[in-house]
Amino acid sequence: MILTTLCYIEKNDKYLMLHRVKKENDINHDKWIGVGGKFEKDETPEECLLREVKEETGLTLTAYSLRGIITFISDKWETEYMYLYTANEYEGELTGCDEGELVWVPKSELFKLHLWEGDKIFLKLLDDTDCFFSLKLKYEGDTLVENKLKLYA
Repeated sequence: MILTTLCYIEKNDKYLMLHRVKKENDINHDKWIGVGGKFEKDETPEECLLREVKEETGLTLTAYSLRGIITFISDKWETEYMYLYTANEYEGELTGCDEGELVWVPKSELFKLHLWEGDKIFLKLLDDTDCFFSLKLKYEGDTLVENKLKLYA
């Protein structure tokens, strides 16, 4: 299994989105996602989050919240458990990213982007609820075939 973090950094009703266009053999190629990545040995979710955001954006998060855990099941890839965060305070200047283009996207425009179908579910949850959630997303190829949601009050 794979352990990852993903963060949606907020500013002025926009999210910082990464258009994944630079890496070869990228399962997220040409998709728009938040920033994050895989755990390194012995990292906590928070350590992974802070390191990945710094590496991909140049920003140091100063206020962030764990919003949910996403379980990705696929017939093509290894199972992934993703810690999903939002952040609204940071220090530093935005830098370039070697995985794609970083763009501040108005939240009202998110669903016009080329997103994974499952990402649309949790992006809506981030906007609609403050509850912590667990979301299971099952894919066959690139097609979402099942989703199960549990909200925690």
